[in-house]
Amino acid sequence: MPAYVIFLREQTNDPEELKVYSSKAPAGLDGHPVKPLAMYGTHEVIEGPQVEGAALLEFPSFKEAKDWYYSPAYQDAVKHRLKGGTYRGIIMEGISSGN
Repeated sequence: MPAYVIFLREQTNDPEELKVYSSKAPAGLDGHPVKPLAMYGTHEVIEGPQVEGAALLEFPSFKEAKDWYYSPAYQDAVKHRLKGGTYRGIIMEGISSGN
């Protein structure tokens, strides 16, 4: 069953740290079955507080999403994202299509 990682950027605190994150994050994807579905594009908040942007990533399973997030390569990058902004992150299991 697929799983999705959702990041909501609530506020940018340090654009330079986000640049470091952007340079390191691709290495964290190597060897992980991830499919970016949406990355900080045009959005409209229809409920809740405003956000600056959102990202949506698809993985084949919940375990593979967690393996990616907690991998040493991604953890090396994510510390810069968290210094650069205020984020909310969620791993969410998808539903079976019933096929």
